[in-house]
Amino acid sequence: MGNCQAIDNASLVIQHPCGRADKLYSPVSANEVMKMNPGHYVAQLLTTTATATANSAAAASNNQENRNIVRITRIKLLRSTDTLTLGHVYRLITTQEVMKGLWEKRCAKMKKRESESGDKQLRGMKEKLGSEFEIPPRRSEKEKTNQVN
Repeated sequence: MGNCQAIDNASLVIQHPCGRADKLYSPVSANEVMKMNPGHYVAQLLTTTATATANSAAAASNNQENRNIVRITRIKLLRSTDTLTLGHVYRLITTQEVMKGLWEKRCAKMKKRESESGDKQLRGMKEKLGSEFEIPPRRSEKEKTNQVN
């Protein structure tokens, strides 16, 4: 009695996509876990936080039940050479989820680069043309068609 926490720290937990959880009591390589679960990657759970959405915050202020809570989980994908250590929680993630996440991350980087390069071009043009010259804002396609009609 009283040693429950010591047992929890002496194990590692692997969460499956279906909800099943496996407890292992010795370190194991990520490669072994991936071989036992083809089509999955192993990720270490770093943090899990719960935040309320804008709609749920308004509902909570009206003394209604707060059911619109969003859970944000940060994970770290492991290489096949990494070792799963005791005292941590790991999750199996399908290859489709990994590819989707990498694609979204790549698109976010591209959008950020495009917006930064557009701002740099405008600043460069203003410097070349002088400070008294103002660059007119770009018109949308809808405004262009309205002007033609």
